[in-house]
Amino acid sequence: MNAFFSSPAMRNRSDLTNRDYAYSLALWLNFLLVLGRGWWDATEDDAAEFQFWRLTDPGNEKRVQKSSFAKDVAGCKKFYRWAGKRYQVVDPFDDLEYSRGKRTKNVKWLDPAAIRRWRDLGVRGRGLDGRLDRRWRGRNDQRDAAFVDGLYGTGLRLSSWASVVLPELPRMAQGRGYFTCSLADECAKKGSGYTYWMPRTAAAGVNAYREGARARSVRRAQEAGLYETVRGMRVVRLPRRGGGVEIPDEAGGMVRHEWNDVPPEVRKRLFVETQSGLEPLSLWLNEDGLPRDGHGWHHTFEAANTRIESLGLEGFTCTPHMLRHSFALKWFSVGKLLWSQQLGHLTEEETQDFRDQFGDHWHLVQTMLGHTRVETTREVYLEPFRNLQVELLLAHAEGFPVARFMADAFASHPCVRTDPLAVAR
Repeated sequence: MNAFFSSPAMRNRSDLTNRDYAYSLALWLNFLLVLGRGWWDATEDDAAEFQFWRLTDPGNEKRVQKSSFAKDVAGCKKFYRWAGKRYQVVDPFDDLEYSRGKRTKNVKWLDPAAIRRWRDLGVRGRGLDGRLDRRWRGRNDQRDAAFVDGLYGTGLRLSSWASVVLPELPRMAQGRGYFTCSLADECAKKGSGYTYWMPRTAAAGVNAYREGARARSVRRAQEAGLYETVRGMRVVRLPRRGGGVEIPDEAGGMVRHEWNDVPPEVRKRLFVETQSGLEPLSLWLNEDGLPRDGHGWHHTFEAANTRIESLGLEGFTCTPHMLRHSFALKWFSVGKLLWSQQLGHLTEEETQDFRDQFGDHWHLVQTMLGHTRVETTREVYLEPFRNLQVELLLAHAEGFPVARFMADAFASHPCVRTDPLAVAR
């Protein structure tokens, strides 16, 4: 098992993929342990029993959907393909018949008012009256609020937003409502990076965190000499021209890399030398000044949901991916209204010509979410869009009353959560 996970094929996969494979293999090995069987002796019947246990066994209280079992099979088959070449063992999953199942549309959204309320109550320590709760003992309000606002503002996945480094942040400029940014291939799902847009409000929150709470945590770590003890640390140089990063190699030289090719696990070990000492290039840091692991953000959301429930708002929860779905809903709302105004004076034939020239809304939302397949956008995230152009949409969105429009449009929708306190009033 150690040799499998340290093989080149697995080392080149993301931490998340390796974690998923490890979980699936652990389930399979424990299942075989109960049967008194080694992985090298497993048969097709064992795989069929494993399938029954995972999917339909009444005695298993933690049965899963077909899509989850498909991940288990993928991890096990990957292992047996690797092991078969070295140990001449048969893959017990080779002829297993199973269906991946259709992804369920268990999608939930929050409108802008609900997101602000959830953020203020959950991570900023506000009470139901909007004031700071005297019982609040949180110490990472600024960081966590900036992270939440960034997730919703950009539509990025949690792992992608968590991997951003300082040189990738946009420079603030007057008169810009949105800043064009690039997500690196190595930090994107399936290795497909894409262009995304960061609203000024989110960028301002990140800059405030960088100059405030983040700077203080870095200063404390420098004074304690913590950074010199980081295992695998690499002190790099940032070229003045051309971008990228220069990373030391084994020969003692410096090799230039594009940020597009630097994976998250490497980014967490990159430091630069400043006048005050070493500083990590990772944007998001723990309170001790060390780079924050992406999975730590799940704990942040869980703690926020628990706090909100303790305030008496049961069911008012949020997850990182709900912010991504809500981001898509926001642009659906803006586009639906704006483009009805833009195309309202055109005839049906002229409208169709316009659509043929600029494409349709599905591909706009697909572009903004970084989906590789438009079917994912269509079947899972939203209802159809029609005829939007990203840059035109961004130009009109500045100052548009999105929150009020969405609160009115989706007030009675069973899958869209709005500000529960506003509804109560």
